[in-house]
Amino acid sequence: IGQLNLPVTGEITTGQAKSSNVAKRIRAGEVGGLFNLKGVERIRDVQKQAVEESRLGIPLLFGMDVIHGYETVFPIPLGLSCTWDMKAVEESARIAAIESSADGICWTFSPMVDICRDARWGRVSEGNGEDPFLGAAIAQAMVRGYQGKDMSRNDEIMACVKHFALYGAGEAGRDYNTVDMSHQRMFNEYMLPYQAAVDAGVGSAMASFNEVDGIPATGNKWLMTDILRKQWGFDGFVVTDYTGIAEMTDHGMGDTQTVAALALNAGVDMDMVSDAFVGTLKKSLTEGKVTEEAINAACRRILEAKYKLGLFDNPYKYCDVKRAKKQIFTKEHRAVARKIASESLVLLKNEGNVLPLAKKGTIAVVGPLADSRSNMPGTWSVAAVLKNATSLAEGLKAVAGGKAEILTAKGCNLMSDAEYEKRATMFGRSLHRDNRSDKELLDEALAVAAKSDVIVAALGESSEMSGESSCRTNLEMTDTQRMLLQELLKTGKPVVLVLFTGRPLVLNWEQANVPAILNVWFAGSEAGFAIGDVLFGDVNPSGKLTTTFPKSVG
Repeated sequence: IGQLNLPVTGEITTGQAKSSNVAKRIRAGEVGGLFNLKGVERIRDVQKQAVEESRLGIPLLFGMDVIHGYETVFPIPLGLSCTWDMKAVEESARIAAIESSADGICWTFSPMVDICRDARWGRVSEGNGEDPFLGAAIAQAMVRGYQGKDMSRNDEIMACVKHFALYGAGEAGRDYNTVDMSHQRMFNEYMLPYQAAVDAGVGSAMASFNEVDGIPATGNKWLMTDILRKQWGFDGFVVTDYTGIAEMTDHGMGDTQTVAALALNAGVDMDMVSDAFVGTLKKSLTEGKVTEEAINAACRRILEAKYKLGLFDNPYKYCDVKRAKKQIFTKEHRAVARKIASESLVLLKNEGNVLPLAKKGTIAVVGPLADSRSNMPGTWSVAAVLKNATSLAEGLKAVAGGKAEILTAKGCNLMSDAEYEKRATMFGRSLHRDNRSDKELLDEALAVAAKSDVIVAALGESSEMSGESSCRTNLEMTDTQRMLLQELLKTGKPVVLVLFTGRPLVLNWEQANVPAILNVWFAGSEAGFAIGDVLFGDVNPSGKLTTTFPKSVG
């Protein structure tokens, strides 16, 4: 039962739960793995406790949300999908595996392959757009990149396809909401990418939070056993999402003991954070609510994963301190990230050939995202060192190489609602809200614009306006940014809108009024350089949309 338990470490970078006495529990054999613990030396210390101080000496799995790169961050998955380049997608996962494994990680909670057709859902940023065929191709490329040939090398890690199933189809684009659809639509439009990952040999799968046919996926035997294992032949293990078992109680499925038994009997093997398996399965066994056979089957699948990763042969396979110093955020990896980022940018409009910009004269870079390093990596970049990213202004200066003068001004805050801005700039990604009045900010921007030949407006979403728990009812540009853009256009100077976003936005006004629009998503740690490469015409913008930009929320 201990092998079935995946508690949070307390050193976690995402989520709110706190699990105390983790070391004590490891020594007592009550932990099968840990997640989002960063740093190879710390991981080695914890692995030592499991291998040398517990009764059975079973090594732990160390997982992390390595979603679109480790410290070298690639574009958010939605941006990556717009490259339509499977070699690039696979290479991004390969580099993520090299870097995370050098830092002690052997398991990633990726690829996320949920199809989503409602841009109000924040996690559209983590998926690959609307098309199941493209989604399937990307799922397989990611699994190949992470797992390599057979996970035997110390720079190959286990992938986890998620969220099984239909998580991207929540009603009204509300995160964690009910999903209700026919099986016809389910298999035609949503299931193929999950199946493709299974066909590619993905080592693990994660259950989704939503209901399917009225039963939460985490306790849905039809999904986990009939489809995933029997129909598709999946031979890896299934992990819940964060507190997924406990949350079934909120769905009215029963108390902790009842929902834990429901999950195990459905075919779920590992309990992330709920402490429901470790707290109730022994009691359920004595009461005949679960069988020893079911517990053994789950345990066996987790042990098999550890064998496949080679952890029984060498529990410290991923704990080489020398690798961490040499293989993370390297010059070579960053060069690949810059190239792939430039492929992900989509030119939405270029009236009168405003682009490419000439490397001469004076260029004004204006907007709340003009000089923000921390927002460049985008949502779900938990291992990123935020100060290592390159801002748009820095990137343009570097690519211009001294031939053009770059002037910057903030122009406005992200939005007038200070509380919303706080929630939209979490995890140290602050835009450092400016306490000057809207007029003072605007006057500064217009003064900079007056001295310039062309204006680059860096507007859109902050990185945490999309992602988990970041749904929006209104998909238009925020109030302060629309006002700034209107005033910049009134100057009569050519304006290029560099649009940062984790989802499709409603751009009717911008499309009608702004001469050039480059959609840059969140392009990763090398974003500034990559956007500069495209704006100055050193790289041709080749990205193509994989998701529909709506005319309105309706």
